Formats: sequence, structure tokens, C-alpha cells
Amino acid sequence: MPVSSLGRANVAAHRQGPDTATTFIELTEQGLGTTRAADLWRHLMAVDLSFFQSQTAQQLRAEGRAESRAKDLLVLLGHRGVEVSEADRERIVGCGDPDVLGLWFRKALTATSTVEIFASDGDAGADVG
Repeated sequence: MPVSSLGRANVAAHRQGPDTATTFIELTEQGLGTTRAADLWRHLMAVDLSFFQSQTAQQLRAEGRAESRAKDLLVLLGHRGVEVSEADRERIVGCGDPDVLGLWFRKALTATSTVEIFASDGDAGADVG
């Protein structure tokens, strides 16, 4: 089966719903094994899935952005020597809002504690997110 046929089948699977598409992608990759076609398939799946505009696809992209921002924030805090408690770490990793994580990241550029990062702009003791 040519890769273009797999691509068309993938689009058709997405029309059936996210569960069908996920199953199709997983089974296709497993079925291709360690062949050159498998490498091409993984590359195609990793390169650009932006043509999938379903609510699920958008949510998965947002979750990926949030996870990446949380990791970046923790790296920045570690690099700057800001102490991060386990509760703070869980709060950061558990935050699914890329905008809030972006705000926290910007604050972390100059903050000396996580209290400063989590404080809202108008109230030093209030939480954001």
C-alpha cells in the first residue's frame, strides 16, 4: 500500500472520530514494524497534523503546548536557583493553560520565589490560575 493511500485512509479514519483515528494510527505504525515505510509514517505523523481541526486535535495540541511550557518553566527555575516545592512542581505540571504558564514563565525571569510567580499583578498574596 503506497504511503499516499495510508494518508487517505488516515483522513477517512479521522472522519469516523478520534478513537478510530488513534486506533488506525497506532495499528498502522505497529504493522509497518521497522521498515523504511514505518520511518516515513512516523515522520508524516510527527511533521504536521495541523490539518486536523477537530476539538480533540486542538485539545491535544494545547496539552502539548502546556506540557512544554511547564517543563520550560521548571528548567528556568532550576537554572536560576529558585526553590520549587513538590506542591509548586505539581501545580506547574498540573496547569493545563498555556497562557497562565506563559505568564508564570515571564514572572520567573525575575522572581526570587514561587510566591512571586503565582501572585497576581494586583495582589501579592493571590494566586493566578
